[in-house]
Amino acid sequence: MAISLSTPQLPTNALAADARSLDSLKLAAGTSDPKAIKEAAKQFESLFMRELIKSMREATMKSGLMDSDGEKLGTDLLDQQFAVQLAGMPGGLTDAITRQLTQQMTGSARSTVPTVSLGAGATAVNPSATQGGFVSQHTGAAERVAQATGIPAAFMIGQAGHETGWGKSEIRNADGSNSFNLFGIKATGGWTGKVAEITTTEYIDGEPKKVTAKFRAYNSFEDSFRDYARLIGESPRYAQARAQTGSVTAYATELQRAGYATDPAYAAKLSRAINTSLQLQRNQG
Repeated sequence: MAISLSTPQLPTNALAADARSLDSLKLAAGTSDPKAIKEAAKQFESLFMRELIKSMREATMKSGLMDSDGEKLGTDLLDQQFAVQLAGMPGGLTDAITRQLTQQMTGSARSTVPTVSLGAGATAVNPSATQGGFVSQHTGAAERVAQATGIPAAFMIGQAGHETGWGKSEIRNADGSNSFNLFGIKATGGWTGKVAEITTTEYIDGEPKKVTAKFRAYNSFEDSFRDYARLIGESPRYAQARAQTGSVTAYATELQRAGYATDPAYAAKLSRAINTSLQLQRNQG
């Protein structure tokens, strides 16, 4: 059943999966009518939930089991229905998105966060104080590097947060001083700078193992951001990731495919961290 709006209508049991529905959704979000904003927020959550379900399905289903066009279509329609049913539930993203859209419509919110597609696992509706402090601490440096490289600041901060446990597990030198290595970049590939040697967890044949490894050490956190951006920006290995900075899920997935980390669940974990960073930047903006 469609809601009555002064703008183009979008049925409440529909999902903005095609161009016409998405155009209607954008128009609905642009009106000052609270009902329209609420409905637009619900549809945005539906879009996110559909991507989440799709990502989870792709991560768990083996290739070849559902390869026919008919099976793919049926699966896509089922995912869409699940997304519609899940959207708008208490404790979901709809309320948070509604608040954000309302703030933008009233001019009370200011944000410099780039527009990106939500990625898999964006469930951090209530980020912790530790996460908020980490984002605040590194936003300045990350934004300076982002302006020079084009890699979104929130992507870099989210990945740094994931790699360091939001600052709780930063790599230390032998004397206990900070190595300022936020991204777990190892001292390989002709690295001639300082080195920190620690025990870390690597996944070997899918099993976690404790190993000793050498990591790059820097003079500042900003140096770490710049070295990360240089690695992603210049290495052919990460070319596909560089092309996906408009989507959290795609960027995280391409990093995992390129072998950035050995954790088989790295893309999902990184997506959650980046979305947390995006949300905190919007809240702090």
